[in-house]
Amino acid sequence: MLLDRYTHPEMGKLWQDGYEYERWLEVELAVAEVMTKRGEIPLEAMAEIRAKAKVNPKRILEIEAVVRHDLIAFLQAVVEEIGEAGKYLHLGLTSSDVKDTALSLVLRDSGRLLKQDLRELRAALVKRALESKDTVMVGRTHGIHAEPLTFGLKLALWIAEIDRQDERLNQAIVTVSAGKISGAVGTYANVAPEVEEAVCNHLGLETALVSNQILQRDRHAHFMTTLALIGGTLEKISTEIRNLQRTDILEVEEPFAEGQKGSSAMPHKRNPIVCEQVAGMSRLLRGNALAAMENIALWHERDMTHSSVERVILPDSCVLLDHMLRQMTRVIAGLKIREDQMKRNLQKTFGLTSSQRVLLALVEHGCMREDAYAWVQQDAFQAWDNGLDFIEVVAADARVIKYLSIEEIQGLFDLKYHLRHVDDIFRRLGLVD
Repeated sequence: MLLDRYTHPEMGKLWQDGYEYERWLEVELAVAEVMTKRGEIPLEAMAEIRAKAKVNPKRILEIEAVVRHDLIAFLQAVVEEIGEAGKYLHLGLTSSDVKDTALSLVLRDSGRLLKQDLRELRAALVKRALESKDTVMVGRTHGIHAEPLTFGLKLALWIAEIDRQDERLNQAIVTVSAGKISGAVGTYANVAPEVEEAVCNHLGLETALVSNQILQRDRHAHFMTTLALIGGTLEKISTEIRNLQRTDILEVEEPFAEGQKGSSAMPHKRNPIVCEQVAGMSRLLRGNALAAMENIALWHERDMTHSSVERVILPDSCVLLDHMLRQMTRVIAGLKIREDQMKRNLQKTFGLTSSQRVLLALVEHGCMREDAYAWVQQDAFQAWDNGLDFIEVVAADARVIKYLSIEEIQGLFDLKYHLRHVDDIFRRLGLVD
């Protein structure tokens, strides 16, 4: 797991070594409390359990080295702390009743922290989007200059995607926030369904409508694929920043700290290393999501092929995405936006970004579209190949002048035309009134 200063402290606590023990105890105690209310455990025994039950990770590991079963080792260590009353723990349960229900608690709480990370990233994007709402730059399709837009509009696009990811994460948290206390194959042979319902209600989980020995792994796959989708958005953002930071574009730069070094050989280098790291880490999330989907199909009522996989992919993905989100928030908050370079780059194509306006104007004035397209394309290629201003080439084209006056042609190159609906888009997102 990647635990560093950019990891949320609470996320680190959720997945620290031995994280499962306290949650297992939480589930065991919840079951015991419900059974006590039902008269299945003596009140004095429950009082003793409450007073003495605690986790001793060192002792658990000592026992596990002998019994080779983590939950049995856990139970034995807890019972040693409690004494005689400990015999009332785990009545009628199977290991997965405890482990899967406890895991749901950890995944639910991890999902909530990731939601907080998403909100913080969105807030950073909104702030920078409003600042650069009217910062004109060239739009690119296929890597080639297309038409003008604003940098704020580029950020608005990411905000809308973050909102969709937030909705997906909400759904995934609901899906994974389920518990089961149904016994060895899900038949409630030794524990009543009412116990399960009461325990899940106490823990703030939904009750699985039906289970076998485990909670079904489509739930976990939903959660993991959602994390991978969020990672895909972060990769999309980081890739765009990396491209815009290329020396021959240089329209933005990710933060570069005082004293930071970009290269051991070349002192001039300021590399977009955080965005590169985020782009790379997204691959891990996708790989882990694939492993989670492989875990859905198990033998009969349960096998253990999913268990060893989840010990790696679940903590790693939650901690990793937390790190990625917090790093991207830092990048967006400190992003250097080079308006001067955006203007220079926009001018590199000699006004070709207005070619569609010339085409449409010709058609509106009665020219056949095929003729208009051919003339504008010829003029555009002449301007580009010879380093001429497109407006001058168009104004000198006798075919165009038959349909458009010089004044009309000049008006077609006003950039404000392309940007007149930017505020409308921001209103859709609720970013401006």
